[in-house]
Amino acid sequence: MKNKKQITNRTIVWTAVIGAILVVIFVSANSLNNARKTSIATDEAIHEVSAFYLEEMADRRAKTITNLINSNFDEMEKAIDFIVEEEIRSQDELRESIGKVKSLLGLNRFALVDEDDVVYTRYTTYTGKSRHEFLNDGQLNGRIITTVSVYGSNRQLCLAIPTPDLKLLRKQFKACFVMLDINDIVDLLAFDDQGRTHFAIYSKSGVNLSGTSLGPVVADRNFFEALKDIVPENIWLENYDNFQNGKAGNIRIDLSGADETLYYAPVEGTGWEMAVLIRESVIQDRIRDISDRNIKDSRSQILFTFVAVLLLAAVLFIQLRKMSKDMLEEEKETSRTFQTMANTDSMTGVRNKYAYSEMESLINKKIAAGGIEKLGVIVADINGLKDVNDNQGHAAGDKLIKDASRLICEYFKQGAVFRIGGDEFTVILEGDGFDSMDKAIEEMNRKVEDNIKTNEVVVSIGHSTFKEGDRTLRDIFERADKLMYERKQKLKSMGAKTRM
Repeated sequence: MKNKKQITNRTIVWTAVIGAILVVIFVSANSLNNARKTSIATDEAIHEVSAFYLEEMADRRAKTITNLINSNFDEMEKAIDFIVEEEIRSQDELRESIGKVKSLLGLNRFALVDEDDVVYTRYTTYTGKSRHEFLNDGQLNGRIITTVSVYGSNRQLCLAIPTPDLKLLRKQFKACFVMLDINDIVDLLAFDDQGRTHFAIYSKSGVNLSGTSLGPVVADRNFFEALKDIVPENIWLENYDNFQNGKAGNIRIDLSGADETLYYAPVEGTGWEMAVLIRESVIQDRIRDISDRNIKDSRSQILFTFVAVLLLAAVLFIQLRKMSKDMLEEEKETSRTFQTMANTDSMTGVRNKYAYSEMESLINKKIAAGGIEKLGVIVADINGLKDVNDNQGHAAGDKLIKDASRLICEYFKQGAVFRIGGDEFTVILEGDGFDSMDKAIEEMNRKVEDNIKTNEVVVSIGHSTFKEGDRTLRDIFERADKLMYERKQKLKSMGAKTRM
């Protein structure tokens, strides 16, 4: 019985030892297997985060260009309405009106084309058929977008619309157009992302239009020439077809173990593709240290491997979500900063003509819906700016603009102030701002008349309010603008300098 008992005890011990060893081996193998799977899952997650991040960036930048184009088309239509109302009787008056278009609407390279393909600009006229491709397409229909090269290198975007109802100087004018420098568009899109991403704009054939570098592989070369020997032929053909048909797509490039993810999206109406690239090592470097530390700890503590693996997965999941959230928040913050910059006048700090255009669109919708009760519009113009620029220099002119802006903001604190031209401002007043408008106007006019005596800043203002029958904000603006010019004449009679 004693021997049998000893055998039984020995059996139990050996069973426990062998069982413990088997458990350790199983847990260790499971830990290593889970670590391997975690590494693979991490790489896949990194790729998914990269693709999602890039898609958002490419789409956002493509939409930014589209919004810029649509904004210029809208301003061109307003410019034609303005020119029609000017009752032009000579070429000098036409050029002067084109200059006003630049001042009022910010269309820096605005031009008209008559029935003989003669182009009229602010300063000159020339035959445009040899310079502008859209004039060779026969009958012009709708909005036209073309990419052109000036002097062989400086690429520009030409936006044109037909003007079938425009007759001036006994001639039929068939189109108007503006030229946008692609370098200016690139500056609008660029922001400091600390080297994590690269972007470039391409034509259908893969020509780099923006001159920016799409990472170290593609750089600033032709998109398809750069990728021809890097990706399989079927992938190359698929992406070439996407470019030709204006589709979005993405490519993952593996060069010596360094992954790069590239995403591109079409820019509506231009035939362009906006491409964005990120090196996945940027994300890997942030995550890999966490993974390595957790795997090392799991090997030194076999009994807790299973828990460590679960913890690793949880940490990685949290880190991936946090990284994705941080990157998206960073992109959103950059977008908000860009939006603020795009809507702010750099000289005065008040809102600019683009912000006014957005406000005008919003108010027009409210008017159409019958949602406007109290709405006032102030139109303001700086007296004597041209005289200051001509006689004292542009630095003095800039100071005069800033002083005028501060004066307007001081008296219309409850309104939205916009600088819509070189020397022109407008104020939108609703709610409490509307209620205090008359008092503010009276006080500002009194201050301006005092400033004439002390040779300080003088601003002519006119105002109007929403009336039954008004269909757009423009109706109110025009009444206020007319009163502003009457006020300018009055101030002139009191000794104020004026450009009129």
